[in-house]
Amino acid sequence: MAFEQTWRWFGPKDPITLKEIKQTGASGIVTALHHIPIGEVWSVDEIDKRKTLIESEGLAWSVAESIPVHEDIKKQKGKFQKYLDNYKVSINNLSKSGVDTVCYNFMPVLDWSRTNLRVIFKDGAITTQFESKVFAAFDLFMLQRKNAEKDYSTKKIEEAKKYYEKMSNGQKDELKQTILYGLPGSLEVYTLDEFRSALTEYNEIGDKELRDNLYYFIKEIIPVAEEAGVLMGIHPDDPPWSLLGLPRIVGTKQDIQQIINVVDSPSNGITFCTGSFGAGYKNDLVDMAKTFSNRINFLHLRNLTRNANGDFTEAYHLDGDIDLYGVIKTLLLEQQKRINEGRKDSRMPMRPDHGHLMIPEQSRQGIYPGYSLFGRMRGLAELRGMELGILRSLGI
Repeated sequence: MAFEQTWRWFGPKDPITLKEIKQTGASGIVTALHHIPIGEVWSVDEIDKRKTLIESEGLAWSVAESIPVHEDIKKQKGKFQKYLDNYKVSINNLSKSGVDTVCYNFMPVLDWSRTNLRVIFKDGAITTQFESKVFAAFDLFMLQRKNAEKDYSTKKIEEAKKYYEKMSNGQKDELKQTILYGLPGSLEVYTLDEFRSALTEYNEIGDKELRDNLYYFIKEIIPVAEEAGVLMGIHPDDPPWSLLGLPRIVGTKQDIQQIINVVDSPSNGITFCTGSFGAGYKNDLVDMAKTFSNRINFLHLRNLTRNANGDFTEAYHLDGDIDLYGVIKTLLLEQQKRINEGRKDSRMPMRPDHGHLMIPEQSRQGIYPGYSLFGRMRGLAELRGMELGILRSLGI
């Protein structure tokens, strides 16, 4: 047996069609009801509409990614209890419709962060990148966040200043739009004023407070998910370190250990994203995969090159600095263990996470950065081949 091979699809407005996805070799769809406002209930009717659409093409709705966690829940302000109750109803409704895995994250304000969404790779494909000095330039000289200089070394501030002074107005506008990008599946962008206001909401919420709020969420949600037979998988922060004064609390081995200790349940699991964890220069991903293998409910497999300064560029799936061979081998052994134990969670859905935008698609409109057809298809093909080779070598 191999991992269940899945594909992220942003719904009917996604320029990549289900028919195209089926030809990649994927059998499962990872999607969400992006048209429903964050915090509102996903009704059985809306879930079934999406499920029927997917199944009409001979595919299965494998994972809900994501039921977004409302900012009020992260801050424990406003209507957070109402949104928690709605979240529970949505989990139960997904279960009623046969969707048993949910990915979520607890990143405040921003979902993921890059400083360039159109880096020309060495072969002419387009990829994404994060450069710490560029992000610092935005924070210090464009956003002009209060006391931002306390978060950077003197050397980093000097690098950022030199970079900022050489930027054209067009480059500044592009950087602003890149950093203020909305959730995947949405092309909406914050304005600077909206962004400053959102950051202000976290002035009194530090690392401890955000962790406490996450643990409260887990204690409320996991018992409901367990009873419904739904596996939750928290996605790591991307990148896995503090940005803009906001705490990031899901990025290291210690963070994950604390999270799974909150509620001892298979439903309290991880989305093991090799790209997000991998951006953390000190993270040993093979060790983390071995340590948490029995709590990994969903896999995002991608690769990147990185350095100790906090810079990274997304690479092809079998290139880069992440030992995907070691991670995949570890988790295929975990899958075999689950099968031998008769566990219901042995399918272990995996998706090729992100892909380069290749020449045939560079004029195609509406493709969200990282979510191309050909780039991810190459990634899935490479991962399938590696997977088969590992299984044969293990005699599975």
